[in-house]
Amino acid sequence: MTDDFLNKPLLSPSQDFDEPKSNRSTSLSSPLTGFSAPISPYLNYDPRFLQQVQPEFIFPEGATKQRGRFELAFSQIGTSVMAGAGVGGMAGFYNGLKTTTALKQSGKLWRTQMLNHVMKQGSGTANTLGTLAVMYSAFGVLLQNIRGEDDDLNTILAGTATGFLYKSTSGLKKCALGGALGLGITSLYCLFQMTRSGSSDSSMKFF
Repeated sequence: MTDDFLNKPLLSPSQDFDEPKSNRSTSLSSPLTGFSAPISPYLNYDPRFLQQVQPEFIFPEGATKQRGRFELAFSQIGTSVMAGAGVGGMAGFYNGLKTTTALKQSGKLWRTQMLNHVMKQGSGTANTLGTLAVMYSAFGVLLQNIRGEDDDLNTILAGTATGFLYKSTSGLKKCALGGALGLGITSLYCLFQMTRSGSSDSSMKFF
């Protein structure tokens, strides 16, 4: 704001109510926006002082404007558990329907078998995906603290380490297979993110 703008006097109550009714609401051109700003005769303040030049977002010193891996871990774990329960429940419903149809079960026995299949497979898949999400998030946070940055390399290393650790008790061959699977999934994810960000940047150039 300029000094002239700040030094402009506001309307006093006596001046405001002494004026004719048609002249009580005046408008002044604001140097900030270029639009006229009406002065209220009832509140006796200049609304120009309330206009914001830019949005005011407060971030701690040195903090980034996006959530880190530790903040994202909670949503990732919860989403994995819920997705696992949904997918496992659907698979359990299909398997239970197939089994009960083959055995020609009906009534209470059919309902009990269907409930058992849905609950068992749904909880098993939810536990599996939840465990993988916890391992992945823990490795991601650890790598971020060690390397001091969060990039695609952390994602790939965390996915590979998760695959190794999850299959570490099943033998060397399955352990290597799990690590390769984690490496492949996280590499495809990073490639997808790079492709999407590149396409969004190129589309912004046309506007």
